[in-house]
Amino acid sequence: MEQLLQPIRQFLRCETPHQWIDEAIKPENLHLLLIDHLVCELKAAQSAMLLIRRYAVDEASGDALLAWLKPYEDFTYRKEGDWRALADHARLTKAMLPKRDAPYSSELIDKMVLLIKEELHHFYQVLEIMHELDIPYDNISSSRYARGMLRHVRTHEPATLVDKLICGAYIEARSCERFAALAPYVDERLAKFYISLLRSEARHFEDYLTLAQQFGGAVNNSEINERVKFFGEVEAQLISSPDSEFRFHSGCPVRAVASES
Repeated sequence: MEQLLQPIRQFLRCETPHQWIDEAIKPENLHLLLIDHLVCELKAAQSAMLLIRRYAVDEASGDALLAWLKPYEDFTYRKEGDWRALADHARLTKAMLPKRDAPYSSELIDKMVLLIKEELHHFYQVLEIMHELDIPYDNISSSRYARGMLRHVRTHEPATLVDKLICGAYIEARSCERFAALAPYVDERLAKFYISLLRSEARHFEDYLTLAQQFGGAVNNSEINERVKFFGEVEAQLISSPDSEFRFHSGCPVRAVASES
C-alpha cells in the first residue's frame, strides 16, 4: 500500500488533517461518509463522461454515454429505480467513435471509459455496503470541495480542458489518500473495501495528468506545471481550512478548529 501511496502523497500538498479522520470515524457520521462517497463515485464517472462527450466522440457515442449513466443518475438524484437493478447497466453498449478532428481523442476515450466503468462498479459496491449496514440512501448537500477548485478553471481552450484535467487529478488523488487514511480506523469490512479502492484507483490521477500534458497543445509544459502547482495550493487550502459541513472531501471540521482555539 505504501508503494501506491508514495506518488499520491508527493503530488498532494498536504495530508488529511487528523481532525477530519476523528470526525469521519464517529458512528453518527457513517451514513454521511458513505452517502457522500457514493455520490462522489457517480460524479467522478459523470466528469469523465462529460470530458469524452465534449472533446472526443461523435454525437451518437455521446448519446450512448448519457444512456449508460442515466439509471445511476435517476437513482441518485431522483430516487427512481431499484439499486439492485443497476448491476444490469454496468456495461457500455456501444463502442466509442472518436471525432475525426479531435487530437488525442483515442487516449482520452480509453482512459476515461475505463475510469467510468470502475467508478460505477465502486458506486454499486458502496450501495451494497449501505444495504448490509441498513443505511438508507438519502439526498445530502454537496461539499464545497470540487466547486472550490473548478471555479478557478480558465474559460478558453485548450486551457479549460487542461485545468479540468488537473482538477480531476487532485480529486482522484485526494480520494485515494483518504481511503488510506480511513482504513486503520474503521471495521474490517470497510478497511478491506477502502484498500481495494486505493489499489484500483491509484493510477487515476496520473492518467489525468498525462492527458493534461497531451492536450496542452500550445500550452507549454512549464505553464502546465504552474497550473498543477496552483491547483495544488487551492486543493490544500480547501482540505486544511475550517469547513462547516462534514463530507468525504470536506476540510477541517469547524468544531475541531473551535476546540483548539
